[in-house]
Amino acid sequence: LQKELLKYKQEARNLQGIKDALQQRLIQQDASVLQLKQELLRANMDKEELHNQNVDLQRKVEERNWLLAEYKKELGQKDRHLQQHQTKLDEMLRQLSEASYQQVDLEWELEHKETLLAHCMKREAEE
Repeated sequence: LQKELLKYKQEARNLQGIKDALQQRLIQQDASVLQLKQELLRANMDKEELHNQNVDLQRKVEERNWLLAEYKKELGQKDRHLQQHQTKLDEMLRQLSEASYQQVDLEWELEHKETLLAHCMKREAEE
């Protein structure tokens, strides 16, 4: 019985050692699970923050696209106005050029008539 008792005591110590080792391993695994949960929580928070930043950036892009469309619209209107003014300016320059030619012609005609008048007056004075 003594031998059997020693055998069972030894077996109990072995089982206690195994139990202690398993409990230690369970504690380590629990710590690892807790650490993984914390990392997962941090990752989810980071993911949420990135999502919010993405939404904000998309909103800003949409605002800038809207502003860009408005600027393009204004630029198109200004281009049309500029084209209209350019057409008017070209017409006025053409009219000014024609008036300048007419002025030159009239000045030449005036000089010619003044010459004729002077010649006639000279002839009349001689007669």
